[in-house]
Amino acid sequence: MAHSTPSLSIVRGACGHDCPDTCSWIVSVKDGRAEKLQGNPDHPFTRGTLCAKVNHYLERVYHDQRLLYPMKRVGAKGAGRFVRISWDEALQEVAERWHSIINQFGAEAILPYSSAGTQGLIQMSSLDRRLFGLLGCTNLERNICGEVAGTGIATTQGIGFGVDPEDLVHSKYIVLWGTNTIVTNMHLWPIITEARSRGAKIVVIDPIRTRTAEQADWHLAVRPGSDAALALAVMHVIIRDNLVDHDYVSRYAIGYEELVERVKQYSPNAVAEIVGLDAPTIERFAREYATTAPSLLRPLIGPEHHHNGAMIFRTLACLPILIGAWRQRGGGLSRSTHGLQFSTLNIPGLLLPEHNRPNVRSLNMRDLGNDLCNPSLSPPIRSICVYNCNPVVSVPNQQQIVRGLQREDLFTIVHDLTVTETAKYADLVLPATSQIEHLDIVPAWGHHYLAMNRPAIDPVGESVSNTELFRRLARVLGRTEPWLFESDEQLIRTALNSNHPWIAPITYERLWEEGFVRFNPERDWLPFAEGGFPTRSGKAELYSQSLLDQGLDPLPARGEIRQTPPGKLQLISGKTLHYLNSSYGHVERHRKREGTLYVELNQIDAISRNLKPGELVWVANEQGQIAAQLRYSERVQPGIAWMPFGGLQDAMGNFVSANTLTPEEPTDWGGGSGFYDTFVDVISIEG
Repeated sequence: MAHSTPSLSIVRGACGHDCPDTCSWIVSVKDGRAEKLQGNPDHPFTRGTLCAKVNHYLERVYHDQRLLYPMKRVGAKGAGRFVRISWDEALQEVAERWHSIINQFGAEAILPYSSAGTQGLIQMSSLDRRLFGLLGCTNLERNICGEVAGTGIATTQGIGFGVDPEDLVHSKYIVLWGTNTIVTNMHLWPIITEARSRGAKIVVIDPIRTRTAEQADWHLAVRPGSDAALALAVMHVIIRDNLVDHDYVSRYAIGYEELVERVKQYSPNAVAEIVGLDAPTIERFAREYATTAPSLLRPLIGPEHHHNGAMIFRTLACLPILIGAWRQRGGGLSRSTHGLQFSTLNIPGLLLPEHNRPNVRSLNMRDLGNDLCNPSLSPPIRSICVYNCNPVVSVPNQQQIVRGLQREDLFTIVHDLTVTETAKYADLVLPATSQIEHLDIVPAWGHHYLAMNRPAIDPVGESVSNTELFRRLARVLGRTEPWLFESDEQLIRTALNSNHPWIAPITYERLWEEGFVRFNPERDWLPFAEGGFPTRSGKAELYSQSLLDQGLDPLPARGEIRQTPPGKLQLISGKTLHYLNSSYGHVERHRKREGTLYVELNQIDAISRNLKPGELVWVANEQGQIAAQLRYSERVQPGIAWMPFGGLQDAMGNFVSANTLTPEEPTDWGGGSGFYDTFVDVISIEG
């Protein structure tokens, strides 16, 4: 009797998480089930390794809490009680409710709400933008992460991108400014250590002694939000000691004379108390940075989460201009490659903005809680469609968002893999595919490789991709425009249909076969070695007329550094190894490894409050409170409380997280939120 041979296939893909590394992976599939997921050793940047979360990605795919079918709420909002319904029933209810809302209030009463739950290009932003734009629904400003940093840098140099991260291997002085590279950008760390083996010095500037700071050659523990003040003091030394590359500045920058006058007030002695470093330390750092070539600044996201976040990045971007660091390979500034990749892809063809209804209002995703609870908002938000994010966990002012989602007159739809904290308040919960179940291309914001994610398995249960969801919604809403129903392959081919020379080697067929292809800048590409800054003036703008036109300071400045009120501590929250926002918080392996929610305090602050290691404390302010286990920590300066950002519940099992305490207050420009300008009490629960 003949025996059938199990069908085994190997499928290339790429991680879609919001991370600079965009790891290439390989999925082994037997008889339609994914049996193994591992890093692709052929990828030049990620080199076959995956993070502690994604190593166990298949547990997320096949988790027993995976949402398999459309579900309808039967209990109170927030109770998480649902019954299974068919896709036809779910879609028909959406159509009826949305038509009714549009007829009564207009399409602006419907708010699409998404972020970077997957950073695959077409699943993150394609048919959704086309459909909601055509209907005239409220526009969502998705500025909560990265936009402030990119906008701040662009104010100086015209665009947010810079040095190829792989070129850090050529640097001799690497400043990791507000980034915990080992935890949040792990595949860059081997490049940095190789640079160190070639003689580079690694400096970390961070209020917290992170794992990266512990491995660096020098850690400068600045006070939170004082980064721009430190950068101005460095400029003071560079100008005072004639370390300026005058040839570069005279050719390729404007506003030098005005900058000279501005930085006179920022001597190391004047700035020392502000930044928490003594003047000799600032002097030493400034001279080392300016005289060790090539020198490179590597900031990521952290500093943008202060009220002066855009000014911080605008000011940092002036440093490599002054010393001409852009002239050399491995010199300058390197933050995100996203802007570069998006400038090469055919994004207008993908989004079709010409079909959007004009003069539609925009709301910032940061303000979700206030917007849902604002009785004077006209028209009021009567329906929210949430996909690609979990705002109850990841957006400021958590409890205000919950109050808004509890409104009985709010029709809420959530499309996700599990019943998330947001989905518990939904009227309809719709099952979404995981990354190994749909087609996409995945740009990176930490290297120059574009990846294709091929579906390795069929969708689990009745789950559908984001693009398929919006094709179904368009159909049930009675739309007939053919560009609302394009296939995923058509959408990808549209995105690749660009005349930019850097995309020339990248085709759909090549991505399908090879899994990833490098964009085509030269290996020794020096973006601003000879100027060419895409600003209004065509030069680096040390003085910015565009900022002045907006009523903002045209010169680099320290910005508003929020002061800690008496008796309070400044709360800084950060990423950890086992949670990615909330995406792995339901997986037992990760919950066990992460352990009980904790807060770290310097021993001086803990003892002054009569707090002992291991005891349960309230971390609280006027917005709410979180129970956490206290840890003494030398990583944390006096005046700071540090706790993990992710996680779904506190130390007493309450479903609250760090964003219960964060306000919705905006940054100086760029539309972000001052997450890190949060001030709290830490008190004993027993007391």
